[in-house]
Amino acid sequence: MTGWQKTAVVGIVIAALGLGGLGLYLSFGSVARFAFDRLHFGSLTRGRLFAVGVDVGIMVLIGIDLVMAWLRRPIAWVRIPVWLLTGATVVLNAASVAPPHEQGWTVLDYLAAGAHGLVPILFISVVEVGRDAVDRIVRPVRPGRDSIPLIRWFLDRKATWAIYCRMRLWRIDSYPEMIRRDQELLGYEQWLARKYKGDLSKATADEKLPMTMAPHGYTVDQALLLPAVQEQAAREREEADKRHKRAVESATKLAGYDAQRKELLAQGEVDKTAATVDGQTGIARAEAEGAVLLAQRIAEIERQAHDRAQTAQDRARQAAAEREEADEREKKAGADLRAADLERRAAEKRKEAAQADKVAAAETMAVETETITKARQAAAEASRRAAEEDKAGAEARRTAAESDRLTAEETLRTRQAAAATAEAAKTEAEADRRAAEARRATAEADQAEAEIRRAAAEADRLTTEENTRKKRAAVDGTISAQTAAEAAKAAAEIEHRVAETRRAAAEADRLTTEETLRAQRAATETALAAKAAAEAQQAAAEARRAAAEIEAHAIEMEDAAKLKPRDRAIRKVARMILAAGGDADRIPLADIQNLLDVSPGTASEYQSAAKALIASDDYETVPQPA
Repeated sequence: MTGWQKTAVVGIVIAALGLGGLGLYLSFGSVARFAFDRLHFGSLTRGRLFAVGVDVGIMVLIGIDLVMAWLRRPIAWVRIPVWLLTGATVVLNAASVAPPHEQGWTVLDYLAAGAHGLVPILFISVVEVGRDAVDRIVRPVRPGRDSIPLIRWFLDRKATWAIYCRMRLWRIDSYPEMIRRDQELLGYEQWLARKYKGDLSKATADEKLPMTMAPHGYTVDQALLLPAVQEQAAREREEADKRHKRAVESATKLAGYDAQRKELLAQGEVDKTAATVDGQTGIARAEAEGAVLLAQRIAEIERQAHDRAQTAQDRARQAAAEREEADEREKKAGADLRAADLERRAAEKRKEAAQADKVAAAETMAVETETITKARQAAAEASRRAAEEDKAGAEARRTAAESDRLTAEETLRTRQAAAATAEAAKTEAEADRRAAEARRATAEADQAEAEIRRAAAEADRLTTEENTRKKRAAVDGTISAQTAAEAAKAAAEIEHRVAETRRAAAEADRLTTEETLRAQRAATETALAAKAAAEAQQAAAEARRAAAEIEAHAIEMEDAAKLKPRDRAIRKVARMILAAGGDADRIPLADIQNLLDVSPGTASEYQSAAKALIASDDYETVPQPA
């Protein structure tokens, strides 16, 4: 809506509200006084409450009607109470100005009664117009119903009433359409009367259908088309009945065919089961033979394993004998070392006795005075001791150097022996792995043989099944080309499987032979490794014996040099460090404590002093006795 239209609507609403308020105000006092004076409400207050109730009821019903029309959910019967209450208000307003019974009604009394009921009638008229306007706004596409011209009601009330009833009964909204129907029916009756010269009884039932069906809302054309429509419907029903019968017959035939198909499938299942039983019998036979061969192969493998275990035990006993022989040689070397030590000590004793004899002879032959003799003896003794100390120091340095060299060689030999032992263990593990692979290859060969037997059993089963099919086809009188092709295809597939299985068996035999050769080479390598380990152990024993000799010699040199226990302990720790490759951190303090039987602090002090001794230039110099 435009701005002016909205302004007009607002003005109309305000005017309608003012009109309603004015009507309520004018009727309120009249109805209240009339209710108190003439209707026996007992008091003026009760009369006023009655007037308020009637007016409020009218306003509430009008509000509900307008709101529901606005929401496109109109309630048609709500308008009836509104009209009744408004009529009651008009009557009460008119009765409030009625003259007493002893006086008659005059023209002025009638005008007064009409004037009191005019405002409520005007208000309810405005409300009806507003409701219709709201309905037209919220439902603009609703088809309207034509009204019958008012003049027709005055000119032909009976025919007009009949038209009105037919429009409502047949839901015809167009008045011209209703008139046209009546005109067509009247014209058809006149035509039919002229056709039969006024005697409508001669007309057929189909020709009378427009008059017969007119009370039911049919037009002339619709009524005349009814026979054709009914015949078409009858034909359609007949066609539907025929289709239904054909469907029933088809379903019956399909059921018969399905029963035959199921019977044939059942017979095929029976034949298939018989062939399966024959094939399973062949498979069971092949599996039994495979089990026998498998047991034989397992016995052979167990025998070979027992032989290998016996060989390993023999090698172990041989290695133990070699170790015992090496221990005997080591013990013999220790005895030789002790004998050499005793011989060396005896030589020293003889040397000391000879020196004592020389001194005694010199003293006897001396002609110097006692003082000169003593001085010379002291000088000779000092010179001799100095020479012995120099000799002992040189011998100690040589012994220490030799000890370090032999210790290093011993360490190297020990490492080589450990490496040889590890290599031997690795070789033996490799031999075990290859033996396991050989056993696995043997198992695969056995599996391949079992597969061959299963394939042969499958071939027997398929052959049996094919023979059964051929026999059944011979009984029926024909054999299909498709069955023959399938049989040929199955035979070719079986031959292909047999060839594949044979190739797999040949490959398994080849792998078994290779694994046997590998196992033999591994056994040879294991024997060589065991021999190398024994030689390494023997070399290690000899190195330990040489190191023991050097250690004993070093101790003797230290005794000859008259070193203190602390210096001897430091030199022993230094030799341990050199034997460990010169890295002092590789020697735990616990080892030094256990070797020298000292406290942790003393062991740490000895380790530091040994490191300093190795780093100094005086390492090979034996300190002079204090």
